[in-house]
Amino acid sequence: MASALESPSASTLLRSAGEHLPRHAPPVAVDAAGAAALSGQTCVLLLADVAQGARAWGWAQIVRGPAALRGTAGLCFGKVMGSGYEGGFGLTPSASRQGLFVVFASDADAVRFLAEAPLVHAYRRRSRELLTLRLAPYSVRGSWNGRTLAPRAAAPASGPIAALTRGSIRPAAAARFWRHAPPSQAALEAARGCLLAVGLGEAPLLRQATFSLWDSLDSMNAYARHGPHQAAIQAAREQRFFSESMFVRFVPLEVRGTWKGRVYGDERLRPAA
Repeated sequence: MASALESPSASTLLRSAGEHLPRHAPPVAVDAAGAAALSGQTCVLLLADVAQGARAWGWAQIVRGPAALRGTAGLCFGKVMGSGYEGGFGLTPSASRQGLFVVFASDADAVRFLAEAPLVHAYRRRSRELLTLRLAPYSVRGSWNGRTLAPRAAAPASGPIAALTRGSIRPAAAARFWRHAPPSQAALEAARGCLLAVGLGEAPLLRQATFSLWDSLDSMNAYARHGPHQAAIQAAREQRFFSESMFVRFVPLEVRGTWKGRVYGDERLRPAA
């Protein structure tokens, strides 16, 4: 990776469908604040739309769960998750879309995983679309299966950020949670500055996660602190929807690939005209 790090603008992070990234393009660095995380804990999110002929294989990875990641160098924590219909947030599961969320002890381990891991190569061969994100956490509240993340980056002064919200929903609160979910999620997908939004889950109904990518902190805060999402957060707090929850904000270190017809990446990866 080059020593001079530059921040990609939102317009270059998201490009229209039909453009293709070079197969061995160099990683995208974000900024000097993100560079501080390179010696610490790094997270990887992989989103895949598994091809029709490989869907049995894809479902098998969800059934295997963390065992699918066994033997991964530097692995601290990992989840294999399904998604809602078309990668959304509803109760109907997707037959093809799924994700991996993996935490590594170092950035070098994360880079090696994306470049060399047999599981990643298997997803590439079997997927119609694949998007990978390398992420440095800078703000963390709560836990996941009793474990949490250590912030390793400073909050970015500008440029894109990412957020993960996950919760274990108390069975007694499930009906109330899902009444609040549709308007909040519809507002997320339509929110100004939201470059990506995907619903993920470890288990139907009760263990849910939302990942989003934004052009700026201001855009994310405008969504989070107003309207249906703010109402859902207040209800979750007052009515104790979750037995455990975790909220994380990230500096995106690298975003590469395609999801729902959109190509994501830095302007430097655009092929020559």
